[in-house]
Amino acid sequence: MADKQITVTAPLLPDLEEFNVLLKEIWDSRWVTNNGRFHQQLEKELCDYLKVPYISLFTNGTLPLLTALQALDIRGEVITTPYSFVATTHSIWWNGCTPVFVDIDPSTGNIDPSKIEAAITPRTTAIMPVHVYGLVC
Repeated sequence: MADKQITVTAPLLPDLEEFNVLLKEIWDSRWVTNNGRFHQQLEKELCDYLKVPYISLFTNGTLPLLTALQALDIRGEVITTPYSFVATTHSIWWNGCTPVFVDIDPSTGNIDPSKIEAAITPRTTAIMPVHVYGLVC
């Protein structure tokens, strides 16, 4: 039992043989970035599934945070959690806003809702919660 590793999270990986077939298809197309066939297929299938006319995939979690703040023209203070990947804070800073940290609920790891109101000021323009370990805020 001492040699069994306990991880906080674990990736969900496809069957390696199935993945290699798809990877070969990508390799053969020589299109490995931005808007390739699989990218387009996933966007289309997500639109169908979500019943929406448009969807845009991003390459990481930082870019959609930056885009959302810009699209919503967020300025001033943004309440968030300190218990997150640095992209959360960076996206706030890079948009010229000030992050305001609210402590977490120790049982969920998410921002503690009971502490948010005390952090709100006249300069507060948004609250950016972060889901932790699959637990929705």
